[in-house]
Amino acid sequence: MKIFINRKPVEGPYGGGNHFVSAFVNYMSTQGHEVVYDLVPDIDILFMHAISPGNTGIDVRYFADYKNRFPNSKIIHRINECDARKNTEHMDDLLLGASTINDATIFVSNWMKQYFTQKGWACQNTFVLKNGVDTDVYKNSDLNSKPDKIRVVTHHWSNNYLKGFDCYEFLDYLAGKHENIEFTYIGRHRNSFVNANIIEPCSGKELAKNLQGHDVYISGSRQDPGPNHILESIACGIPTYAHADGGGAVEFSGLTHTFKNLIELEKLILQGKFQKNKEEINDWNYCMEQCLRILKIVR
Repeated sequence: MKIFINRKPVEGPYGGGNHFVSAFVNYMSTQGHEVVYDLVPDIDILFMHAISPGNTGIDVRYFADYKNRFPNSKIIHRINECDARKNTEHMDDLLLGASTINDATIFVSNWMKQYFTQKGWACQNTFVLKNGVDTDVYKNSDLNSKPDKIRVVTHHWSNNYLKGFDCYEFLDYLAGKHENIEFTYIGRHRNSFVNANIIEPCSGKELAKNLQGHDVYISGSRQDPGPNHILESIACGIPTYAHADGGGAVEFSGLTHTFKNLIELEKLILQGKFQKNKEEINDWNYCMEQCLRILKIVR
């Protein structure tokens, strides 16, 4: 197949969506399929990673125009965005409009599918495909453990406040109040942390090394479609807890690993009785195998 995708892989830390793009391009190429970034003739699959143009300059309008000129091509749209995620007011309508030209839709979580189904998603041919993790990199390690400390960690590429910065401000406060609590924040932020250990954005082996050995991972993210940070944390063997309003974060961490408010978060941390998550984590190879299966079904 000749497959177009409207994103090019970016090296280094660049958010969860880039992990998918890199895995997609690598896997499809190794399976003998041609991946292109321009709307050349005879494309079999038009893979819309996002409706915005990104680093290819191709947005949803180009997909619709190409489909009109080459009706045998198929549009597959991956959905990892919504208004609730960043408190915007335009994204849902844009995505719902795009759903009228899709031949198939891939949602990154069941939560994301339900969110848009309730809003009247037009494309009826839908799939749910949770992201994968590089399990050769993100894996369990106790090398950095400190038995006399409760070591708390979180990481994000986005510095949007709805990633849970109210929770991280509170963890920063707890780290100052209790000598046995350490809080590490990895990634971009706009907070004035006082007690937290701050690590600049990183990815791959460096990120995994910075995550490993912590006692608990806290995600305060709200209405998050399909957060990679949860998957990476669980893959590292860290008990991972999400805010009850976390959307896909709750789906990935499990209903038994949630907190509703800062009172429950404080109780969770101070008790220190953290349990490993039971949710299954798949590697990128499995994820891409399933993605290719979807592409072949649609084609």
